[in-house]
Amino acid sequence: MDDAEIIRLYCDRNEDAVKATEEKYGAYLMKAAMNILNDEEDAREAVNDTYYKAWCTIHEHPPDHLLAYLTKLLRRTAIDIFKGRHRKKRQNMEYALSLSELEECFSAGNTTEEAADYSLLKESINRFLGSLSEEALTCFLGRYYYCDSMKEISRYLGVSEAKVKTMLYRTRQSLKQWLEKEGYII
Repeated sequence: MDDAEIIRLYCDRNEDAVKATEEKYGAYLMKAAMNILNDEEDAREAVNDTYYKAWCTIHEHPPDHLLAYLTKLLRRTAIDIFKGRHRKKRQNMEYALSLSELEECFSAGNTTEEAADYSLLKESINRFLGSLSEEALTCFLGRYYYCDSMKEISRYLGVSEAKVKTMLYRTRQSLKQWLEKEGYII
């Protein structure tokens, strides 16, 4: 079943939408949840919550890209579960490791001004991502959006782990310089 048909099922409030979503994207969503949560039970909970959130929201604003929509819902859900259940275990997980790598690019975001600049920062980061080569973008998103391990990224890019580490380091440095040129204090 293609995405348009699945979205139509959601909009028609047909319960087969969830079954079709699970059949088509269940394994992918589970893998993405495991990358963040590193716990099968929590990952299953995040995936099920994603199906529920999709059920509750898709009919209001049907997405253009179902997988991107589901991934966005899943990431938010998994991160909330992660924060709630694993505060003390953060240092040993891929999610925490990938976030710690990005710390040098962003300030704490505790001031009202920084909170107000969020949408401008988002636009600036999107412009930066648009300037990257396809390989660098795939590497960066794999690590910091999908929370893939460096070993996994090296496998799907067909390069060494050392090259992945180097690409990520250079991309982070470029992002930091980009944001500084845009007027953000790092």
